[in-house]
Amino acid sequence: MKSFKVLGPGCRNCLAAARLIEEKAQKMGVEVQVEKITDMAAILGHGVMSTPGVVLDGRVIHVGSVPSDHQVERWLKP
Repeated sequence: MKSFKVLGPGCRNCLAAARLIEEKAQKMGVEVQVEKITDMAAILGHGVMSTPGVVLDGRVIHVGSVPSDHQVERWLKP
């Protein structure tokens, strides 16, 4: 199982990023856990200054925008 965290204050783009990961995972048949982190101290603790940020298995892999379909598909591949 892949573990994602979407970092952001709950804005539209943050929700869109989380939804995109969940939808692509379901479509690809990949089991994921998506956690939404809205606490600013926790977000800054990851070194993210621009949201949404995406963390995969403890590593920041994207910041500042909703990821593209292609990016998410690449993250979900084994």
